[in-house]
Amino acid sequence: MLQQILHDMYIDPELLAELSDVQKHILFYKMREEQLRRWHEREAWETLAQGDGLRPPKVKRGSTVMTLLSCLMLAASDKHIQWLLGADGEVWVWVMGEGPGDKPYEEISEELIAERARLQAQREAEELWKQKEAEITKKFRDALANEKARILAEKWKVEMEDRKAAKVLEERIHEEFKKKEEEERKRGQEQIRLQEEQREKELYWSLKQAQLRCQASEKEELEWEEQLRKSKAADEERSRRAQCARDEYRRHSLRAIQKGTVAGLSSMFQELGQNHEQESRLYHHLPGPGPPTPLAVPVKTWERPLRPLSREVIVRWFKEEQLPRRAGFERNTKSIAPWFHGIISRENAEDLLENMTEGAFLIRVSEKIWGYTLSYRLQKGFKHFLVDASGDFYSFLGVDPNRHATLTDLIDFHKEEIITVSGGELLQEPCGQRDSPPDYHLLFE
Repeated sequence: MLQQILHDMYIDPELLAELSDVQKHILFYKMREEQLRRWHEREAWETLAQGDGLRPPKVKRGSTVMTLLSCLMLAASDKHIQWLLGADGEVWVWVMGEGPGDKPYEEISEELIAERARLQAQREAEELWKQKEAEITKKFRDALANEKARILAEKWKVEMEDRKAAKVLEERIHEEFKKKEEEERKRGQEQIRLQEEQREKELYWSLKQAQLRCQASEKEELEWEEQLRKSKAADEERSRRAQCARDEYRRHSLRAIQKGTVAGLSSMFQELGQNHEQESRLYHHLPGPGPPTPLAVPVKTWERPLRPLSREVIVRWFKEEQLPRRAGFERNTKSIAPWFHGIISRENAEDLLENMTEGAFLIRVSEKIWGYTLSYRLQKGFKHFLVDASGDFYSFLGVDPNRHATLTDLIDFHKEEIITVSGGELLQEPCGQRDSPPDYHLLFE
């Protein structure tokens, strides 16, 4: 299963969700190593191809600097570009702020910010003055029209013999309104001028703060690069610890074999050999032991898909491949192990383990891979480990490199040896069935 993932460089999202954090980290390291291996292989091939003249060499891109184009010369048939050369014979380069007579970058930036603030404040002040001038003109034009209408109305109501006096009165009123309009204009212009100065200061400080934030972002980028360097160092340390953990697992595996943890496998094959010998005696009607008869090779009756497609396919896979290997049975008995469960979901498994203590566990048939899932009860929460059974052995996917001949051997081994160094998981209490019929009845019908 792991080799298929590394070959495709892809993992199904549902399968990824079944992995624990440790499994995800190890799978990520494996995929990254595969990427580096392919990259080195491709680089070596391209170098060999360049040496044989099959491919032109790559042109490395240098740093980009500001250069001045000296002249563009046009010929009759094509175009040419000629670069201005310096005293040293190299292309002449000018970097703003570093040439003789150039202002420092900070001074140029300060002048640009001040000029931008002044121009923007001036434009906003002109717009405000246009609006203010229109309001003043409309206000006094309407007031003058109303006053003229009132005067005309009074003129028609009141008989005035001296029309000259009325004209003088009208001119006097007109002068008064004109004087008031001029005063209002001066006050409006003074108000706009003050607002322009205030707005210029605000824009200056806003642009200044933007410049400071830009400088701070450059500092944060340097800090981020330092954090990235530390993170890479931490990744290398985790890889070293993972290698130490794998070496520790191999040592535990050898110790477990010496203890006789997998001794049941040999006794099972011995029992099968005795049964086969008895059947041979009955078939040939021999009174005593005869020559050993070779075991019949089972014929494979179905083609297993690349991954489980439905529950019916999983049930058939279990009956065709797992029942002959006594998956789910206790050692040397015909009883189904209390920790074995059928095709149940992660949620159902966690519901069964909810009221149990830390160390409780169960094995359920997986719907994601050809194998099983070990659900484990933590003090706070749960863990789920995928068990690969696609080959002729049983092993945790991406966690434990040890291979076990039977599913019962894997369970018994981790009753004494931890699953992961970081978690320290030991299988202590099996979680049995809660409903009737049991959830595995379809697998044994």
